[in-house]
Amino acid sequence: MHEIMTIEEVAAYLRVSERTVYDWAQKGDLPGGKLGTTWRFKRNDVESWVNSRISKQAPGKSSSGVTSSATLTSERIIILKEVDKDTVLRNLVDLLAESPFVHNRDELLKGIFAREELMSTGIGFGIGVPHVRIDSVSDLVMAVAVCKKPIIGYASLDNEPVQIVCMLAARSDQHAKYIRTLSAVSSRLKDAEVRKSIIESDDPAFIHSQLITD
Repeated sequence: MHEIMTIEEVAAYLRVSERTVYDWAQKGDLPGGKLGTTWRFKRNDVESWVNSRISKQAPGKSSSGVTSSATLTSERIIILKEVDKDTVLRNLVDLLAESPFVHNRDELLKGIFAREELMSTGIGFGIGVPHVRIDSVSDLVMAVAVCKKPIIGYASLDNEPVQIVCMLAARSDQHAKYIRTLSAVSSRLKDAEVRKSIIESDDPAFIHSQLITD
């Protein structure tokens, strides 16, 4: 995915209609600009805009970690050695498929890989956050892979190697909870000391404690 996005790409990324993206851009809510008669958006600006909207819409919410232990259990945390991106994603899909909230493993796998084709979910700081909202998931659920060596083939916004991957799957109508959790995970893992302690640990229970706030 290029650094410059079209209305169609932004709509797919945000999971809203193209008309909604157009209206936001026209009103000046969503940062973008016209090249001739065509709207274009910088990917980094869209990411920053999403994070800013989440912060404004969820005052008082902690961004220091995943807010519910129901979202992530230590059984859905795996520690890997040297692997490629596809292997990590498939392992995490298999973990999520064991959850009572995921009812169709193949649909989840297809959704995750379709999202990655749209744009890599390597957000920087050595973090990947593959995510999807689909009807065959009944509630938001998460799995985590910690890789001792950088993951082969996982592109990142800052070109830093990815070693921590947090996969999120949610029901189609769980937009607010889904975005809030993505923001919380990202904020927590931007702490260099937290990342270091997680990467160095071989204990899923400890890693779980670093990501869960209650």
